[in-house]
Amino acid sequence: MEQRYATNPTQIPGMTTKELRESYLVPQLFVPGEVTVVYTHHDRIVLGGAVPAGTDLVLTGYPEIRSDYFLEHREVGIINVGDTGTVTADGEVYELVNGACLYLGRGIRDVVFRDADSSEGAQFYLFSAPAHTAYPAALVSPGEGTVRELGDQVTSNRRTLNQYIHENGVKSCQIVMGVTELHPGSMWNTMPAHTHDRRTECYLYFDVPEDARVIHLLGEREETRHLVVADRQAIISPSWSLHSGVGTAAYSFIWAMAGENQAFDDMDPAPVTGLK
Repeated sequence: MEQRYATNPTQIPGMTTKELRESYLVPQLFVPGEVTVVYTHHDRIVLGGAVPAGTDLVLTGYPEIRSDYFLEHREVGIINVGDTGTVTADGEVYELVNGACLYLGRGIRDVVFRDADSSEGAQFYLFSAPAHTAYPAALVSPGEGTVRELGDQVTSNRRTLNQYIHENGVKSCQIVMGVTELHPGSMWNTMPAHTHDRRTECYLYFDVPEDARVIHLLGEREETRHLVVADRQAIISPSWSLHSGVGTAAYSFIWAMAGENQAFDDMDPAPVTGLK
């Protein structure tokens, strides 16, 4: 389990591109035949990727989280960004098509990732946070969550937002999670940008064409920086950092948050006219 330590706004002005990438970019979560996990001390979130590649992969405990099994004191949201696969949780089998979301609550001991019988291409993205109680497991198929249409083609940010784990949907202790798909011709995932000083948010960019990139904005309003992000790379956005991105082509991304509250619209806007 790789560890990323917490950072603060005063570090941003002195950071090189290499240091920014080492702090906030997770370049490789999807390794065939492996479960890859990264622990960030921002809200004690764990990001992960599981790629069965024809084998059974078990989500184990890790010394860094001081638990006998992974979900002993945690919960996890799982979204499949590959071909159809299955997740078995304490003997219950859940089939996840591309874009489906599975929530597993605290106390589930055995978690196994597999490809479906007709496929060897499932890619499971994991977002985990500490949990104080147990909520029931729940599977949501693409389009079955709360769907919100946002933005405008005129401002190049027309997008469809699918809310899966949230205060009015699948119940969790901390996690808020969903998928946003940009419409053809739109490039901004959100603009104006915003912060929410009560939650850490992580993005996983996917469906980014091989020859395209996303320019992800971070930092404070008067001290912004950017990272160049490729397909299936993740961003850790601390609660004090704004987050927005623009692509050289349309793309999708998983957004997931954990922290003080679960109100999706609890955010502080960062008008573009005030950015530097």
